[in-house]
Amino acid sequence: MEEKTTKRSSRNQFIRSLLYLKDRFDLHEGKEDELATIDYIKKNVEFKGANLWILIFAIFVASIGLNVNSTAVVIGAMLISPLMGPIMGIGMAAGINDFELLKRSLRNLGVAVFIAILTSTIYFNFTPLDDAQSELLARTEPTIWDVLIALFGGLAGIIAGSRKEKSNAIPGVAIATALMPPLCTAGYGLATLNLYYFIGAFYLFFINSVFISLSTYLIVRFMKFPKREFLDQKKEKRVQTYITIFTIITIVPSVYLAYGIVLRSIWEEQAKTFVSQEMIFPKTQVLNTNYTYSTEEKIIQVNLIGDQVGPETISTIREKAVSFGLDNTEIKINQNNAGITDMNLLRSDILKDLYERNEQIIQDKDMRIALLESEVANYGEVRYLGNDIAQEAKVNHPKLRKFTLNNSLITDLESESTDTLLVAFAEFTTKPSKEETEKFTQWLKLRTKSDTVALILN
Repeated sequence: MEEKTTKRSSRNQFIRSLLYLKDRFDLHEGKEDELATIDYIKKNVEFKGANLWILIFAIFVASIGLNVNSTAVVIGAMLISPLMGPIMGIGMAAGINDFELLKRSLRNLGVAVFIAILTSTIYFNFTPLDDAQSELLARTEPTIWDVLIALFGGLAGIIAGSRKEKSNAIPGVAIATALMPPLCTAGYGLATLNLYYFIGAFYLFFINSVFISLSTYLIVRFMKFPKREFLDQKKEKRVQTYITIFTIITIVPSVYLAYGIVLRSIWEEQAKTFVSQEMIFPKTQVLNTNYTYSTEEKIIQVNLIGDQVGPETISTIREKAVSFGLDNTEIKINQNNAGITDMNLLRSDILKDLYERNEQIIQDKDMRIALLESEVANYGEVRYLGNDIAQEAKVNHPKLRKFTLNNSLITDLESESTDTLLVAFAEFTTKPSKEETEKFTQWLKLRTKSDTVALILN
């Protein structure tokens, strides 16, 4: 009897825990009316008037940020970008069977993408800065992390959009998923005729857009938003079929591409681990490593510098690659001149780099030497000048017993600056009057051609 009571108590506790968790994770808590949420998303779909001008200016800001490699500027541009509207509109339309909204969202997204790429292409055609900075290059090769960011960011965006009290989640999603920078990078690719940059950046934008739309679609269906009903059942069925076909056509390629990204990311991680753990030699170092991944071939090319590594060691290393999951991967190991067609170019680059560094060091040393020589010359000049002035001062002031003149460094503690001050020390047999002291100071300024002279009397 006691055992049954214990089991019943445990079961009740488990049920209470489940109910507590259900209440905690209930998406319907604080939810806005579904029709109000649909209307909210519909309003942000349209691209005309102010929205279009905001997009153009945001594209210019983002392009400048990428051009000068400023992360803060790029983030600011993403905050003011209105690109999220039509992308969420596509997911919403698919979720509620609104074919008209789907067409309007696609049309407006197409306009936005065209305007964005055109604007960034114009900017990069005229900018004097042609080099691709790290912020720009980061948008040319999508990874599995971009897919996950778009998926979870989209989920956060639609959930935040369905609340009564709107939060800053949607602008945050726009920053996290980085919709605008890839379009700017695509414009850079067109401006520089670099097809690789254009395809890579546009592909990243495509992945982000699809998975944000997919997230919106999933949440809309999960929260049971009211679907659009048609009086004509045949038309309703036809519209649902069109939306389903479009959704499948859009999602399936992106999922396949995302799967390819996952495989590539895993392979690159395994390849880097393999090189870092196995390419360790006593008197030989890895100069650089290149990774090539495609459906046709997988190549790890390692360039070594130092003592030659024996063929048996290389053979052992290649055999170990299998244990790192690098099946069907070709390991190319180039040593010094062996197999490196661009070794002379590589050496030339290294020598050039060393030469430029040495030139800079030499210039710095020359500047320091010149400064020290100037200081020494100035010190000697002041010292000899002090001897001459002492003799002249003795003629004008017979009571002068001792005299010295020198440059001293004085530090201003308030401005934290250092300057040179001419200091004169004079000792008289009897203390001179105030007028005589002033006259002596003025004479010293004229004689030394100095604006300021600090006179110390004893």
